[in-house]
Amino acid sequence: MKILVSGSSGLVGQALIPALQTAGHEIHTLIRSKNAAVKNAHFWDPVAGVLAAQDLEGFDAVVHLAGENIAGGRWSASRMQRIRDSRIKGTALLSSTLAACSHPPKVLVSASAIGIYGDRGDETCSEDTSPGNGFLPKVAQEWEMATKPAKAAGIRVVTPRLGVVLSKNGGALQKMLPAFRLGLGGRLGNGRQYMSWIEIDDLIRLLMLLLEDPAFEGPVNCVAPHPVSNAEFTATLAAVLHRPAFCHVPAMVLRLLLGQLADEALLASTKVTSLRLKGKFEFRYAHLADALRHTLH
Repeated sequence: MKILVSGSSGLVGQALIPALQTAGHEIHTLIRSKNAAVKNAHFWDPVAGVLAAQDLEGFDAVVHLAGENIAGGRWSASRMQRIRDSRIKGTALLSSTLAACSHPPKVLVSASAIGIYGDRGDETCSEDTSPGNGFLPKVAQEWEMATKPAKAAGIRVVTPRLGVVLSKNGGALQKMLPAFRLGLGGRLGNGRQYMSWIEIDDLIRLLMLLLEDPAFEGPVNCVAPHPVSNAEFTATLAAVLHRPAFCHVPAMVLRLLLGQLADEALLASTKVTSLRLKGKFEFRYAHLADALRHTLH
């Protein structure tokens, strides 16, 4: 297939593109710099609404991963606006432009996140669970709704709701590793909040399945089948690294340092399962210890 990918420089994009190329697909990228030296790259400015329609003609599939990093720092009003705009404006622009193509792609895989469920305590959330309350759930709802023009044009739209992606090359795990390797890791808050995660190699295989299998449409929770509490995650990571993990960061300290980000991302409990994947996808790393050992080998 001829596939267009946005967010190619991000954690998931950097892992997905080589996998797609190895599978024999022709990859083009949407980038936010006019760099003529980058092969098969097409310029866009998602917030300014700049995207040449002719650049989207002739693709079999599109994978949309672009979006401002939600954990890039304390949430100021301007950062929250960038988080929202980068997702909603970008997705709306891409979807409407694809819908207007004379030969639109067959499928659009447009990233979303399990943050749509919000802080749910011990409740298990599936794709059929209603969205939660707060900034991230609202952004995620609008993010997914922004794909409507593509769906109305007959494009199969899949919105993979990503859990915490485990990779030593970026994301949450990479940020944790320095402290844990020094034996300074520990739980956040009371440690009872659930973390729903997926190992990056499993995620890449899953995204490729969503691209290729016409049975998938709409939201799909991309999480391993065994979510864990933050305390269990902490203990497991420390054990895999053969380090102690006696430290503890109180919720109050996290709130002082990070404000709303702490409550919605680090202290929120999101226990997620996937009904759509049952019997259709086999996780190679279904258990956290196996996933961490593989990722950190």
